[in-house]
Amino acid sequence: MKLRALAHSRTGDKGNTANISLIAHDPADYPRLERHVTPERVQAHFAGICAGTVTRYALPRLGALNFVLTDALGGGVTRSLALDAHGKGLSAALLDMEIPEEG
Repeated sequence: MKLRALAHSRTGDKGNTANISLIAHDPADYPRLERHVTPERVQAHFAGICAGTVTRYALPRLGALNFVLTDALGGGVTRSLALDAHGKGLSAALLDMEIPEEG
């Protein structure tokens, strides 16, 4: 199942760092997001795009996860030759991640 079925996202970017928040549509799905959307899986999902680290911050009372991706924007929005490789493009790509179906 695509992550977008369970969550939506908000993003920001500063320099060469992207910040992606993943927010559960239904708070009951938050534990599932926490189990399956790990920093390692996000790093693998953005292989070839994120050359730095992926740090995850859990916000259980908001039903959200926040990911900070360093060295992920081709040197920064104003320096990158990629089209729309900044935050909004990355958040859409994250929502395309596959996660396992659960009972």
